[in-house]
Amino acid sequence: MLVDFNTLPEESRVWIYQANRSFSEQELEEIQEKVNTFIENWTAHGSDLHAGYTIKYKRFIVLGLDQSAAQATGCSVDSSVHFIQQLEKDYNVDLMDKMNVSYKQGEYVAYKTLTDFRKMAKDKAVSKNTIVFNNLVATVAEFKENWEVPASDSWHSRFVK
Repeated sequence: MLVDFNTLPEESRVWIYQANRSFSEQELEEIQEKVNTFIENWTAHGSDLHAGYTIKYKRFIVLGLDQSAAQATGCSVDSSVHFIQQLEKDYNVDLMDKMNVSYKQGEYVAYKTLTDFRKMAKDKAVSKNTIVFNNLVATVAEFKENWEVPASDSWHSRFVK
């Protein structure tokens, strides 16, 4: 069952998929339709899952699941991964590679490999104050508080001094 992402309880589970490029307006419209359809039909052992989503900065797809109504199962998580993999194919975009870093340069969102980000930190091109996206957050509450943070406040801190 599709619900408004902003109404999900704070303890709801989130999965964040970052794209290696921004989506066009047309792609965003198509992706929203596809995500709406996916979530409307997303189930766990026949039970509807109460889920919502948001798309941030034209490149992050954030799925949220209220597990108080029905828990995600291995099969339901697998189906969401297959759905995201299909989006990758449909739009020739990388959404699953966790070894890349997105960060802000002003209002622009940059995307680099972890190796390049590490080198930029060493060269002082990014700092502990650089706003990064911590895609490892696990709940709606963490997403709201700890997703978009200075590098010093996330796992990225090991690279910036």
